[in-house]
Amino acid sequence: MNKIKLILGIAILIMLSAHVNAQTIPSVKSPKMDLPEMDLSSQVLGILNTTDGLDLTADQKDKLTKENSSFVDQLMNISKSGKSDDDKKTAFLGLKNNRTKFLTSLLGNDLFKKYSGQILKSINPMKSKLGLAALAF
Repeated sequence: MNKIKLILGIAILIMLSAHVNAQTIPSVKSPKMDLPEMDLSSQVLGILNTTDGLDLTADQKDKLTKENSSFVDQLMNISKSGKSDDDKKTAFLGLKNNRTKFLTSLLGNDLFKKYSGQILKSINPMKSKLGLAALAF
């Protein structure tokens, strides 16, 4: 008799717990702020213009900002072009080489390595969005 009561009690508990789990709690929607999404080029440019810890002169910052803007424009133009993937790869790698030469002459080897490391760390999560354009970094 005790076994029957025990089995019946366990069965009732299982049914009650299944019933409780099956109930849904009405979701309360939290207020959502309508923030404008930044386009990809603005995000990339923001990352490239971050020079924290580099101690650049005003002239270096100005030249770097201008170069970054031009670089991002070229990057997006290549991405949007109707070229084949191989042609795009070649264009991105050429863009990377030109940029490396410019940055090395502007910053020197040590600052260039430090700046490039910061950029790569920040760009890494965006590589899937960038697609082939990620080759330019």
